[in-house]
Amino acid sequence: MGLGCMGMSEFYGPADDVESIAVIHRALDLGVTLLDTADMYGPFTNERLVGRAIADRREDVVLATKFGNERRPDGTRVGVNG
Repeated sequence: MGLGCMGMSEFYGPADDVESIAVIHRALDLGVTLLDTADMYGPFTNERLVGRAIADRREDVVLATKFGNERRPDGTRVGVNG
């Protein structure tokens, strides 16, 4: 079972890192083994958040990430590289 982490960035409202990390920890406690992230979520902040959340439990997680969608620092989409 997996957990999509896009909403833990900025896409559905303000991000709350403490709450997001708690959600990831609870999901892992309940048996979730797949976490889905991407470099464009943030950009890059979501991958860093997930990394902090699983630092002590990396062996328990299958990590899926996507790449190639590019965004400017202000979050606007540039396009696809690849």
